[in-house]
Amino acid sequence: MKKDNSRIPFNVPHMTGKELNYIAQAHFNGMLAGDGPFTKSCHDWLQMRTNAKKALLTNSCTAALEMAALLLDIAPGDEVIMPSFTFVSTANAFVLRGAVPVFVDIRLDTLNIDERLIEDAITSRTKAIAVVHYAGVSCEMDIIMDIAARRGLFVVEDAAQGVMSSYKGRPLGSIGDLGAYSFHETKNVISGEGGALIVNREDFAVQSEIIREKGTDRTRFFRGEVDKYTWQSIGSSFLPGELIAAFLWAQLEEAEAITNKRLVSWQVYDKLIEPLEVAGAIRRPIVPAECTHNAHMYYVLVSPDTDRQAVLNEFRRQSIATVFHYIPLHSSPAGIRYGRVHGSMEVTTTQSERLIRLPLWFGITSEQQREIVGILSKTLGMQP
Repeated sequence: MKKDNSRIPFNVPHMTGKELNYIAQAHFNGMLAGDGPFTKSCHDWLQMRTNAKKALLTNSCTAALEMAALLLDIAPGDEVIMPSFTFVSTANAFVLRGAVPVFVDIRLDTLNIDERLIEDAITSRTKAIAVVHYAGVSCEMDIIMDIAARRGLFVVEDAAQGVMSSYKGRPLGSIGDLGAYSFHETKNVISGEGGALIVNREDFAVQSEIIREKGTDRTRFFRGEVDKYTWQSIGSSFLPGELIAAFLWAQLEEAEAITNKRLVSWQVYDKLIEPLEVAGAIRRPIVPAECTHNAHMYYVLVSPDTDRQAVLNEFRRQSIATVFHYIPLHSSPAGIRYGRVHGSMEVTTTQSERLIRLPLWFGITSEQQREIVGILSKTLGMQP
């Protein structure tokens, strides 16, 4: 991501203060490749939080999703149902295996996949459902898991934005067969680049390690479970180095405090923007009662008759970084080439054209937030 030189940037990566110390420890330990002591600490933390059968650090959430596709033995012609309102990695991981993304529309409230549309999109070729927890707010997982169980499908949770979020008390990433996290610098808990695969099935645990280690049973060898390691199946080099894990461990130790601080800032926005919603100028994020979110982002949906680009231009003029989000995949060249649409994509299209993401990071001040909301109000013709 290009450095943001705005007066009020969109994102500022948070440092806990322990990162460099832990990186120095990793250097002193003399083990810089993956799966050292810091990696183990991160694995243990993730497994304890999610109650997963296995949690494995990866180079990125993209890598975790690609591992998921390999674990599910996705093959050419298979279909994977997913929203179009998501990052390209959700689809790309399965397209790489020859699968067809089947795009269905999203809900008006959470902007997550509309669970009511999934069953009708299932065909004899459907192998999995890939859900995306937008803004760290959960999809309707009970209904989705019920559909998957009845129709013999796998569920992959793209929980890139969902670390420290939950659905009915269950951490996101821990509900489906597999979950994927992101620790990119734009996320709440970061390692620069990085991610994790959450494995919730015992029968996938050993194979996930093999895929992550270039298709070998090297991890079992280091545990003393085999006397030598050999090539077992297809895989790739998905594990990050120990320096990345050391940085991440400093973040995971503070994950609860980071989340709580962001939630305070999220609530400041929500209170300041409430009058704009009452006046009909915008719509605020909606978080269902059964969902506990992590304040990953704060977005607004401007009214259909508002020129969103004019709003973004005014923020840019004021040197404040605001952005829109995904261009729906079904409308992209690759989405048209590799995927197919099931049903109307009206909500996806209209909501994606109305959305504006506001600056939010650990440490943004309430004064900065008031200035942002003030500019938003004036641009929309409202009094702040």
